[in-house]
Order: sequence, then structure tokens, then C-alpha cells
Amino acid sequence: MSSSNRNRPLSPHLTIWRWGPHMAVSILHRVTGSGMATVGAILLVWWLVALASGPEAYANFRDVFTVSSGELNILGYLFGIGLTLTLFQHMASGIRHLVMDTGANFELKSNKLSAQLTWGFSILMTLIFWAVLLVGRN
Repeated sequence: MSSSNRNRPLSPHLTIWRWGPHMAVSILHRVTGSGMATVGAILLVWWLVALASGPEAYANFRDVFTVSSGELNILGYLFGIGLTLTLFQHMASGIRHLVMDTGANFELKSNKLSAQLTWGFSILMTLIFWAVLLVGRN
């Protein structure tokens, strides 16, 4: 029998651990950090180029994310809301990881709860942020 035909045991951690919110939030923390860095860098460069290119180029940049020709740009707002949600999720998860770095919050029940609270916090803060932003416009 060749070595490729033998049934090899799975790593023990695959049979012990079940997927949970604490795992999802930990992985999402890395994804949101990378995403914000990439998208943020692109937006920063685009904004700086628009500023350097003059008022018309800056107006075009601004219209992508706000009101264009008297019409609301839904895609711009959805993108902004998504980026804001990503920011608050990454921040809440970062604070959660900071607390865990002190050696606290490793009990399964409190760990899962803190993971779920990061979602609640990020959604609530996104709603508050955009409510203040849009009310302040009027």
C-alpha cells in the first residue's frame, strides 16, 4: 500500500473546535484591516490627485460619494456606509483583541458574547455616525 492511499488522521483541532462567532470575528478582523488599508490607500491617492488636478476634478470625486446633479448617489452612500461599518467592526474587534491580550475573556461564554457585541457595536455606531452626518447636512 502506498503512502498516498493510507487514511491519515485529521489534526485533532479539526474535530474538537466548532465554528463560532469568536472565530468569525477574529478572521474578519484581519480581513477588515487589509480591506481598509487597500481601499483607504486607493481613496486617499484618488482624493489627493483630484485636489491637485483642480476644482473640476475634485467636484467629480465628490460627486461619486455625495449628491450628483441634484440626485442622491446611492452607490456612493452604500460604499461609504460599508466602509464605515468596516471601520467600526475593525475597531471593536481590535479592542476585543486588546482585552484578550491581557489574559482576560478566554472563557467560552464571555468570549462568544464579546464577539457578538462587536457586531452590535459596529452596527449601532454606523447608524449613529450616518444619522449625525446626514442630519448635519440639512
